[in-house]
Amino acid sequence: MPDEQTGLYSLILELSSDWEVSDVVVDKPQRQVRVRVDLKESADRCCPRCGTVGSRHDSRQRRWRHLDTCQYQTIVECWVPRVRCEEHGVLQVPVPWAESSSRFTALFEKHVIEWLHEASLSAVARKLELSWDQVDTIMKRAVERGLARRERQAPRRIGIDETSFQKRHEYVTVVLDQETGVVLHVADGRDHEALDCYYRGLSAEDLAAIECVSMDMWRAYLKSTRTHVPQAEDKICFDKFHVAKHLGDAVDKVRRRENRDLRERGDDRLTGTKYAWLQHPDNMSEERWADFAEVRDSALKTARAWAIKETAMTLWGYLRRGWAEKAWKQWLGWASRSKLKPVVAAARMIRKHLRGILNAIVHGVTNASSESVNAKIQRVKRQACGFRNRERFRNAIYFHCGGLDLFPEGA
Repeated sequence: MPDEQTGLYSLILELSSDWEVSDVVVDKPQRQVRVRVDLKESADRCCPRCGTVGSRHDSRQRRWRHLDTCQYQTIVECWVPRVRCEEHGVLQVPVPWAESSSRFTALFEKHVIEWLHEASLSAVARKLELSWDQVDTIMKRAVERGLARRERQAPRRIGIDETSFQKRHEYVTVVLDQETGVVLHVADGRDHEALDCYYRGLSAEDLAAIECVSMDMWRAYLKSTRTHVPQAEDKICFDKFHVAKHLGDAVDKVRRRENRDLRERGDDRLTGTKYAWLQHPDNMSEERWADFAEVRDSALKTARAWAIKETAMTLWGYLRRGWAEKAWKQWLGWASRSKLKPVVAAARMIRKHLRGILNAIVHGVTNASSESVNAKIQRVKRQACGFRNRERFRNAIYFHCGGLDLFPEGA
């Protein structure tokens, strides 16, 4: 093979002076370019752990997939020497174009990682002529690399949420930095241990520096936070989104019960109105708002439950705890006397967690970033058509939402 071609691939692979391209073979039937690389005889054989020069033990043939050459796959081949070190034994000499134990060059892994940010794992595998497991392995290595490089995190404001893993009520717990929107921790399940393992990784100073913890009203998260975070009762925040969700569920229960009663009497006013009661008024078109007016302004129980819910949504603008507490207690009195069982139950729960709601108002905290990350996670899950196990689901969350440095060193 002409020197021009071996020189070209030496340049493409960015080889150091210790390595050389000895041969380039174009295999048309296999649609491959095979590039043979050798370590020069004059080069030192150094231990990859301590860097001391050792004696040559033997060599092993290795192959790596590289970026394509035009329409042909490029395969790098090398008989990689193994060196005998007096301290560490027999180890393989590191190659400059790939990380240890990888079957792909660093530049090819970088290429795959970039594509994984744009398309699903299956699509990337199909377009790059890789197996699903090969692409998944590259993603896993990227996440391990990123987590190992991540500096110690000491967030002031954290958000805690659970996201579904599969349809069978299986969840993972996600902790993120509310100020950066970066996922800090992913753990199986949504019990207190899933959150305990995150808190145990923080120092006493880090825990004391936490200003607020935004979460839903799940008992396991409350238990874990109260156990680990100093002065937790003043830092736990239940934001508007979760209160709205509970009240929306209460309105829907009232609507369903009342709709059954009305239809038995031949009245179908509530039929087909489910989403009108749940939708935020600001998101309604003028036409829909006008169509909604008749039932909204009626004497129906559902209309009364909706008015109670919407009034609660106006109580988040206070700046002082005292005024906010007074307004919420007045609202709780109204909701508790409504004689609407789902609304009364929701009011009872809100009364029990009122301190956390007031904390959220005073701190100006919302779980919007948590919900945004959760939505992104669900898009990733839908794009992948589900995940076969939780480890892969966790890796995907870290990969897309962890703010990690994912690329190999050589890239």
